Amino acid sequence: MGLPNPVEVLPHRPPFLFVDDVRAIVAGESAVGVWRLTGDEAFFSGHFPGRPTLPGVLICEAIAQVGALAVLADGRYKGRLPLFGGLDRARFRRQVVPGDTLTIEARMTRLSARAGKGEGRATVDGELAASCELMFVIVDAASD
Repeated sequence: MGLPNPVEVLPHRPPFLFVDDVRAIVAGESAVGVWRLTGDEAFFSGHFPGRPTLPGVLICEAIAQVGALAVLADGRYKGRLPLFGGLDRARFRRQVVPGDTLTIEARMTRLSARAGKGEGRATVDGELAASCELMFVIVDAASD
């Protein structure tokens, strides 16, 4: 069985889908994804003119999306949606700029029917760019 396309698993869509490819996935446990930054992303024009830099909060969102891949690949969470409940210990170690490729790893440290915790990191060419711990709640995907 091959690895899924992120749009087959995640509810996110451009311009807010930050995972281009899935490199590895263990349902309910962990995932690895890739985000290739072309420089054409709209946020680079304003963050910052003359020195485009990926906002750290978007790196954390990308880590969360990779974590969501791990959660949603688990059949127990079909029709569900993990939503941010908190973010701890976020650290940013290097700038991420147009042309960089982020390799994003996320691992669940606790997962129940209604909530979970995880941790993740994003690297560029093996160098740590950011890391954080995530907390999330799991809700029904469709709202009435």
